[in-house]
Amino acid sequence: MSVRFDLPRVLFCAVAMAALLASGCGTLPRLPAVPHERLGEAVIPGIPDARIHSDFAETDFARMGQEAFEREKAFLAASGHRGPLPPVSFLAVSGGGDDGAFGAGLLVGWTAAGDRPEFKAVTGISTGALIAPFAFLGPDYDHVLRHVYTNVSRKDIFKPRNLLTIPFKDAAADTTPLWSLLSLYVDQKMLDAVAAEYRKGRLLLIGTTDLDSRKGVIWNMGQIAASGAPQALDLFRKIMLASASIPGAFPPVLMDVEVNGKAHQEMHVDGGTVAQVFIYPPSFKLGEMARDTQAQRERTVYIIRNARLDPQWTEVQRRTLSIIGRAISSLIQNQGRGDLVGIYYLSQRDGLDFNLAYIPPTFNEPHLEDFDMVYMRKLFNVGYEMAVAGYPWENAPPVLNLSSGEGSGRKNDRAP
Repeated sequence: MSVRFDLPRVLFCAVAMAALLASGCGTLPRLPAVPHERLGEAVIPGIPDARIHSDFAETDFARMGQEAFEREKAFLAASGHRGPLPPVSFLAVSGGGDDGAFGAGLLVGWTAAGDRPEFKAVTGISTGALIAPFAFLGPDYDHVLRHVYTNVSRKDIFKPRNLLTIPFKDAAADTTPLWSLLSLYVDQKMLDAVAAEYRKGRLLLIGTTDLDSRKGVIWNMGQIAASGAPQALDLFRKIMLASASIPGAFPPVLMDVEVNGKAHQEMHVDGGTVAQVFIYPPSFKLGEMARDTQAQRERTVYIIRNARLDPQWTEVQRRTLSIIGRAISSLIQNQGRGDLVGIYYLSQRDGLDFNLAYIPPTFNEPHLEDFDMVYMRKLFNVGYEMAVAGYPWENAPPVLNLSSGEGSGRKNDRAP
């Protein structure tokens, strides 16, 4: 649940829907969900290696990582590279709704600063899933990030539904405008570019949540792009949409899958219901794999948290919806902070140089509505200007409050 939305409206609609359903109202049709005991057998027709289910993350992610390393070695050899493996950088972009303007501005400003690396792997969730493919492809797509996060308003993202019809729908809003926006920028040319980078050993990963199983799913977007499957472009767009689809607010995305040739559908929603940001599953031990495969190298991870990390005070009205809304926003903020701590300790375990960016507590622009263009432009400029000046990446999440010596405090300059 990473996008700001009119929470009282959503909750009212949810209560009304529950009441009507309890009185016998029908539900929208869908194919059968994948039974729990068959989750490991469900595949995307024509693209069997399209994703990794969290239940099978350790072995499947290790295989995916090893295959990427083999492609990278082949590319380096063909390019005439000799000697030790070159350093690599990873990028993880979090959820945050229109606060994604911060991450978009930071990336564009990083390009202007002249030392933005090419990332070995990019991950994204929610608004981060909308940023990640363009960040993966590099500065040639900065114009897309700038446009989407400075010239797009709520009418370009969703259309609110009539309150009277919501109990018969699957969400309080219609995301057809967002689908149209994705269709404009995520085209075959972009898909081919992602596929070309995938063949060099780079990875683009997007997280969604399978609502039936309440499990996270990591989609291998490069594999999808390179598959040559006729549905690859449509699936690519659907995954990006699903990762940003807040349950109850935005419609879920139904993914067609097969289990031993039998058709099923999975219901996918915002990846932020499982995690606000990720680099790889904790069960995947990158450090051990690197030692076992003689793939030791310098590794740096950059995390962009599209949110403030300080607890923002407000006087809560003594009303049910106000209390619930405040509690949910607190839950999301603290989940995001916990995700950062988890990534930090993964980095310590596996030998990654940890670098964190987030919205500074000094940014206090009024936020009048979802996808407020004035708000987004000012936040984009904050990220841009901080990056141009040399972003002060932090070596640890502030919540840890570590003493000096174990990767704490701000760096004085940009990480290598």
